[in-house]
Amino acid sequence: MSIIWTIIIGFVAGVIAKLIMPGSNEPSGFILTTILGIIGAFVATYLGQAIGWYRADEGAGFIGAIVGAIVVLFIWGVIAGRRSSSTY
Repeated sequence: MSIIWTIIIGFVAGVIAKLIMPGSNEPSGFILTTILGIIGAFVATYLGQAIGWYRADEGAGFIGAIVGAIVVLFIWGVIAGRRSSSTY
């Protein structure tokens, strides 16, 4: 059940992270933004468990998932920025 909860939180966190961090290199599609938000929630969950903020059976909180999604969106923007600048 915790994986399903992480996916739901990641979905919402991805949408909120996109609203917080808009940009030209950010994904514009709803599905891609959602997937990156889910990845951010999983990253926040596993990093939080590795650092000791969360127990092994505990997922990232809503704010942690948003921060994880913002980090993933930032990394996506850096990678997408390099791709677009190297094609010219």
